[in-house]
This record gives sequence, structure tokens and C-alpha cells, in this order.
Amino acid sequence: MDGRNKDKPLYMISVAAELTGMHPQTLRIYESKGLLNPQRSRGNTRLYSQRDIERLDLISRLTDEGINLAGVVRILDMTKRLDKKYDEIETLRKRVAELEKQVHEYMMRETITALVPYENSDDNPLRRFLIELDRGEE
Repeated sequence: MDGRNKDKPLYMISVAAELTGMHPQTLRIYESKGLLNPQRSRGNTRLYSQRDIERLDLISRLTDEGINLAGVVRILDMTKRLDKKYDEIETLRKRVAELEKQVHEYMMRETITALVPYENSDDNPLRRFLIELDRGEE
């Protein structure tokens, strides 16, 4: 399931409770504590997504390990912040790769230009090639 489909509201509270092995009242408490925020139908019925189910599973694992709800809130917040940082890092990696490519192209052009004689003769094939290359970028 891709990221967009994970956010699609699919499960009513009874189904979400069954999928997670929790009581529906527990899900309501978690919502009131801000641990998750299920979407609502037009009739105001709670609808849980696959991402909500995964979050509930994580909450369950953490509380089973003895972490109280305040600790779970902190862990979830830090996890969210960490995910944002990973996204920023990935964006920066892509930007660095693009800049490396541009620098490489610039260095190649400088190397080729350095090999071209300084005469203004258009008969020089390398000079004609560079002139055409420059025209193609405009």
C-alpha cells in the first residue's frame, strides 16, 4: 500500500479496535490524548486509515514495554520530527547530486574551452562545436 492509500479512511472504530486488539474505548481515549486523529464521516463516525492502524500498533507495542502515554506522545513527536529530517536530507542529497552534475559539466566545458586556440577563426572545428553548443542552450 503506497503512502496516499495509507491515509484513506477505511475502518469504523469497531473494525479498528478488532484489527489492533484494543477496546473501542481505548481508541477514544487515545484520540482524546492526541495520540491519533481519525477522520470523520459526514455522520461524524470515526474512520481510521491504515496509517492510524499502524500507529495504534506502535502505541500498543510501546505501552506493552511499560512506556506511559506521556512517553508515547514524546516518542511519536520525535518520530515525526525525525521523519521530516530524513525527508529534508533526501531533498538535499538530490540537490547535491544535481549540483555535482552541473559542476562536472562546467569543468568539462572549461577544459574543452582551454583546448581551443585563441584565434577567432570559425574554421576551427572545436570552436564551431562550442559556438553551436552555446547557441543550443539559449
